[in-house]
Amino acid sequence: MLEAAKSYKGYRSYEYLEAGVDYREFELAPEFGRVPAYQGPELTTEQAERVRRLLTDSLVVSLHDHPSIFPDDIGQTVDYNRTARHHTGYAGLARSGMTVVFDNLMDGTCCITSQAGWKWNDVIADIGMRLSDLAHQDFLIKVERLADVREAHAGGRIGLVLALEAATMIENEVDRIDMLYGFGVRQMGIAYSEANTLGSGLKERGDGGLTLFGEKAVRRMNKLGIAIDVSHSGDQTSLDTIRHSTKPILITHAGARSVWPTNRMKPDSVIKAAAERGGVIGLEAAPHTTLSPGHPRHSLESVMDHFTYCVDLVGIDHVAFGPDTLFGDHVGLHDTFAEHLSLNEAHAGTPYEKVAYVDGLENPAECFWNIISWLVAHDYSDDEITKVVGGNVMRVLEEVWF
Repeated sequence: MLEAAKSYKGYRSYEYLEAGVDYREFELAPEFGRVPAYQGPELTTEQAERVRRLLTDSLVVSLHDHPSIFPDDIGQTVDYNRTARHHTGYAGLARSGMTVVFDNLMDGTCCITSQAGWKWNDVIADIGMRLSDLAHQDFLIKVERLADVREAHAGGRIGLVLALEAATMIENEVDRIDMLYGFGVRQMGIAYSEANTLGSGLKERGDGGLTLFGEKAVRRMNKLGIAIDVSHSGDQTSLDTIRHSTKPILITHAGARSVWPTNRMKPDSVIKAAAERGGVIGLEAAPHTTLSPGHPRHSLESVMDHFTYCVDLVGIDHVAFGPDTLFGDHVGLHDTFAEHLSLNEAHAGTPYEKVAYVDGLENPAECFWNIISWLVAHDYSDDEITKVVGGNVMRVLEEVWF
């Protein structure tokens, strides 16, 4: 794994306050060594150096992650989330090799005032508290423009994009999209698992597609320069969004339903429609999502089965990675928030072997080191690797963010 970025000086979240006095303190999960190290492909000295060079020199973009540190006792997460004070994994990110991370905040687990989540006040509290912490350090750069990405890369720092998995919290107020843009949000989903005023999510029995209000919201996001995501949206809602958007659409974190037949995966029709309009699919690795018949025990190998399928389906210019990882017990988090995250509906009755963690893609610190190692070991060229670990996403952002 890479050494910590030299620009990182050891800052920890909220260290400018007094724990236990200014805020409730939780014992947090370790950012390193929580699970055994991944035993990936055996690389030659030359290959290992190539991996290090690609990770250091390339623009590496995680299209979807939650780089927060969760309580070591994952059962305390509800109480932790209610404080609105997530701790960012700065030390882990400093070793990740990433140039940019799309930080999706609490999203569906944002239960500061409501158990149901997705409330406007809760989302704003989540964003505001995170920005307060970011404002007290200089390692992570809040990304609002492409110039911020270039600044982060040139200075050996990391750009952080504020992202939301759904637009549920705007209710029927399209101007709230402008407000979120003003707070720094640069990527937003249409619907999470439940239907909202814009369209249907993946858990619904019927999918009526993008609503008239949803069309209006898509136009507003296009005008503002907010990248649109359909990862959790229903199939028809996804297709409608792709058709109505004047800009390319992102599938920030999903996989191919042809590889693993669950609602959480995307059918070929959606993946191809997104690619035909210039969009990208980011391969995800949240526990028990991107499984495959060849690798039913979830690991990096399972995820790469989806990668190779999508590359064959739409070409290497339209595939990226949105690992969807965090610092802590992700499987335990899913168990705690199973209803919020609609996990039963997402699996659609497809049986799977439960694992304690996704081997090789357990947290943001290790993901791209292992992804690039796999790509090098499987003889992908430097040009192909730089495209899928960041170049393809940057191409879309250049069009969407103006």
